[in-house]
Amino acid sequence: MIRTPVLNKTHLLLSTKDPKLTEFDLRLKEQECLSLLKRCKSMEELKQVHVQILKFGLFWDSFCASNLVASCALSDWGSMDYACSIFRQLKEPGTFVFNTMIRGHVKDASFEEALLVYYEMIERGIEADNFTYPALLKACARSLALEEGMQIHGHIFKLGLEDDVFVQNSLISMYGKFGEVKHSCAVFEQMDQKTVASWSAIIGAHASLGLWCECLMLFGDMSSEELWRAEESTLVSVLSACTHLGALDLGRCTHGSLLRNISGLNVIVQTSLIDMYVKCGCLEKGWRLFQNMAKKNQLSYTVMISGLAMHGHGREALRVFSEMLEEGLVPDDVVYVGVLSACSHAGLVNEGLQCFNSMKFEHGIEPTVRHYGCLVDLMGRAGLLNEAYKLINSMPIKPNDVMWRSLLSACKVHHNLELGEIVAKNIFQLNSRNPSDYLVLSNMYARAQRWEDVARIRKEMVRKGFKQTPGFSLVEVKRKVYKFVSQDTSHPQCDDIYEMIHQMEWQLKFEGYSPDTSHVLLDVDEEEKRQRLKAHSQKLAIAFALIHTSQGSPIRIARNLRMCNDCHTYTKYISIIYEREITYHTRYQEQMSHWPEQAVNIIMKWLTGRNSSLVVADFGSGDARLAKNVKNKVFSLDLVTNDPSVIVCDMSNRPSLFNEIFVLIGRHRRSLIGTNYPNYLKEAHRVLKPWFAPHFVKHLHIM
Repeated sequence: MIRTPVLNKTHLLLSTKDPKLTEFDLRLKEQECLSLLKRCKSMEELKQVHVQILKFGLFWDSFCASNLVASCALSDWGSMDYACSIFRQLKEPGTFVFNTMIRGHVKDASFEEALLVYYEMIERGIEADNFTYPALLKACARSLALEEGMQIHGHIFKLGLEDDVFVQNSLISMYGKFGEVKHSCAVFEQMDQKTVASWSAIIGAHASLGLWCECLMLFGDMSSEELWRAEESTLVSVLSACTHLGALDLGRCTHGSLLRNISGLNVIVQTSLIDMYVKCGCLEKGWRLFQNMAKKNQLSYTVMISGLAMHGHGREALRVFSEMLEEGLVPDDVVYVGVLSACSHAGLVNEGLQCFNSMKFEHGIEPTVRHYGCLVDLMGRAGLLNEAYKLINSMPIKPNDVMWRSLLSACKVHHNLELGEIVAKNIFQLNSRNPSDYLVLSNMYARAQRWEDVARIRKEMVRKGFKQTPGFSLVEVKRKVYKFVSQDTSHPQCDDIYEMIHQMEWQLKFEGYSPDTSHVLLDVDEEEKRQRLKAHSQKLAIAFALIHTSQGSPIRIARNLRMCNDCHTYTKYISIIYEREITYHTRYQEQMSHWPEQAVNIIMKWLTGRNSSLVVADFGSGDARLAKNVKNKVFSLDLVTNDPSVIVCDMSNRPSLFNEIFVLIGRHRRSLIGTNYPNYLKEAHRVLKPWFAPHFVKHLHIM
């Protein structure tokens, strides 16, 4: 340890006194020195007080020396080197001094030094107390010293300190940091007296492992006792749980608690709120919070860019990225992952390639596997499968299974079995243990009706011990999150749910809906396929939400896997029939889909007669999925034929109109003059404008 000599510089705090002092005068002098220690604001001032303590012979007084060490080690302006030099001069440092040195080293992020001080404390026979272990356990957690932490836990039992609430809270936090949540729970359950810090520690331990449902259950238990006011760190953990589970209502309540209990929200909390809202489907609310932030940092911009990407607003994400650059914030590799993801989700191939080159050559960021993965995903979504395959083979980084898996999914979407087999072979050579790779290939074979290959892949999965991850859907109803799986019959209200499914199907028949059994990739008859489609987890979740929520209230669903196209079409029709806004997000796909029921209804008004003008609504990059749904419905109602006289006009490249709603009118457009179609357009504008954020929709444009 480096020792810093005591420097006697210009007198700052004390004038020289007569050294011949009585015992009473020394006690007064001691009190004066202690008072001056509390007023020190720099090492310069502390050294002057140190000089006076030495001058009057007070250094050997344990109380005075202990306070000197504490001021030096624990103050923001202190120096651990100087504290160590003082500590080494003490002949018999007590428990307080050792505790202070441990805390000082932890504050200085010298975790190994903190442990060494504790070992020295044991060797000298100094007995530790309840103030020794919180900082020491924190040092173990930060230095990833689980074995040492468990040994210290044994010392705690030997000293009879296992019932001390501060020690227990520290043990919960330490085990939580190591992912040993069962040990955290064991300590928590043994506590006779819990504090708000105890609840915060156990909720944080579960959050660190992604046990989001358990986080919310614990928070519910804490709230039910009505004794605690949750602190900021607890509410941030709850926000993370709401984000991952799509529990918007509880997230809103948490937001309210933050506003009531905390005077000013810091940037981290505000960013967590934005992340929660955008991932739970409330992009506009997240956008308003982002706009109202007094100070934005790099993380804030990253979350907003990723949120816009998730909702398919790629161009708006690029605009926010440009704003970030104008603010003088330097982008890092994480920001560029969000930007490239935005381009991918919105199908902006050229813009994505430009951003990739800008990252490399303008900002000097070396692309990682994640960046190349976004580029492969961008090309795959756009149908550029061969180009994506060439990119993987030519890039300087060895491709990982995630990148190949992205291309395999694109091959499935675009029905390219030949390339899909090549990609799957590369994944299998990496010894991937992900069963979804085998399932995707199996489904591609099933679609091609190559049942022997399907059986071969399934047998290989069984031989390797792979198990399929069941798809599930989460829906929040009355501040509780409910989970459904396909063909689920375990729910207490199972009969009511399936009765609702029956009613929904009856209504769907009048809308021209027909189950798309091509997505049931099993060699069974059509009736069996329809029965399997009927009980997909998303449909069960929607039925449950329709039963238990009020008319007109939105339905938000979170899934662990992508929904099939039949569920996609099914959800769109249900949104129209029951006049509900239905939002879903896939937790791992991280992209939102929306069905604003009024918007679809108004568009369908334009399509009510064969003698009317043919109309196709295009929502541009802002919501291309909705436009596709509308077009699909038009075809299903046989209102559009392959007529070359139908005008198709893409205005998405016009800067003044990008991301607006475009109404494209067919060959009878002249007949619109004098009819009430403009009234429909005015009504559409009135309904759609508040539904989308103002910066996404400016006006309706008629060709």
